[in-house]
Amino acid sequence: MTATVAPGTSTLERYEPVIGIEVHCQLKTASKMFCGCSNAYADAPPNTHVCPVCLGLPGTLPTINRQAVEHVLATGIAIGAETPDATRWDRKNYFYPDLPKGYQISQYDLPLAAHGKLGFQTSDGEVTIGITRAHLEEDTAKLTHATDAAGRRVSLVDFNRSGAPLMEIVTDPDVRSAEQARRYAEELQALLRAIGASDAEMERGQMRVEANVSLRPRGTEAFGIRVEVKNMNSFRSVERAIAFEIERQAAALDAGETLTQDTRGWNEDRGTTYVMRSKEDSHDYRYFPEPDLPPLRVDASWLAAIRANLPELPAARRARYERDLGLSAYDAAVIVDEPRAAELFEAARAAAPDVDGKAIANWVTGAFLGLLKTDADSAARVAPAELADLVRRIAAGELSGTNAKEVFVAHAADGASVASIVERLGLHQISDTAALAAIVDEVIAANPKAVEDHRAGKRVLGFFVGQVMKATRGQANAGLVQETVRQRLDEGPRE
Repeated sequence: MTATVAPGTSTLERYEPVIGIEVHCQLKTASKMFCGCSNAYADAPPNTHVCPVCLGLPGTLPTINRQAVEHVLATGIAIGAETPDATRWDRKNYFYPDLPKGYQISQYDLPLAAHGKLGFQTSDGEVTIGITRAHLEEDTAKLTHATDAAGRRVSLVDFNRSGAPLMEIVTDPDVRSAEQARRYAEELQALLRAIGASDAEMERGQMRVEANVSLRPRGTEAFGIRVEVKNMNSFRSVERAIAFEIERQAAALDAGETLTQDTRGWNEDRGTTYVMRSKEDSHDYRYFPEPDLPPLRVDASWLAAIRANLPELPAARRARYERDLGLSAYDAAVIVDEPRAAELFEAARAAAPDVDGKAIANWVTGAFLGLLKTDADSAARVAPAELADLVRRIAAGELSGTNAKEVFVAHAADGASVASIVERLGLHQISDTAALAAIVDEVIAANPKAVEDHRAGKRVLGFFVGQVMKATRGQANAGLVQETVRQRLDEGPRE
């Protein structure tokens, strides 16, 4: 039976989306989850970071990675979750070429963290999402589907990733829009980076986001048929894929169709989701306790030590920047969301507390982040004390904005001090009124046509200022130049 759709009503007026988010995050550890193989496999040749344990060979036994456990415990503390006195490991059974043992060591009913929450800002205001659990497991191998030299379709397996420590974070079904889903993922990434648990770069597969999406008629309580959406490799993809899925399900329900519990992939180029397979439930994996690992006990002193070492969390830091330093919400978010920017900003302020924090923030969000995108090695050479010195010289009128950019680039290139670069390039700002007046007079004398244009009421101030700045190689104080040009033009020809 086809549903009746009221004319002029939007999807979100008729239906309420009910969305849960699952995030798999690769953890920053030296070795893998249950063996001693290096976890730095990203650029390594295939199958070079492997051993009998992560290859799942018979007779091998796993050993727990303490650092990985502590990363999950730290995440739990950061989201206000509960940690049990004891947890255990479980076997998640399924058969696929990327799972060498035929099961994955994971956690099921006793995760390391449960019942947390994460708040963030959206266009509609503050939103808080409940987090069901954060648990630890091992990653799978990587499958590559290709065509060989003979033109045959082949599937290749790289076991370098097999056994890498992976944290899964699962929300309650609290998300109500595609925008909320994107903002949740962005806030979670910022938190994981801030506490050092993961670099969480989606483009490199270090953070993988999946969404369970269903719809229910407005005003009803029962959940609809949920569909899992995978293959979203950017925050933009997360928002677009969920928005598409909401509209797809609404159209099907309006047409009287029965939805099925599917796992769907996201096609970025087409902007659509597609069926991958039917959706599994937990009982399909036949979970049972892992017999080769003992229960893990978490005592209060261990948690207290982890809590004491946690840094300031992103939400608190953004609020402090806005409240105490007068930064805009946008600038505060840009700095906090990039750990290297936040580190430089904090260190530059500590090196020179007398320098205006907003001015330092402008250089961090502009020149530094711009350089970080194009040349990370040069950006790494930017010293906090030198950045503070650069900003101080600008404020004191010793360096023009144009020349300051030149000095910044030179400093990032080889790490030389700002003072030495200014001296070497002769970039001291000219703020002497008499000296500038002489240069302005020369420029005016050399451009009689522009002077006539001024007398005719045409706007030529910018032209003269530009000519003076050119004559002084950008070293003139721009504000003083503008004032002097205006004064000289208004006075008329000089004898």
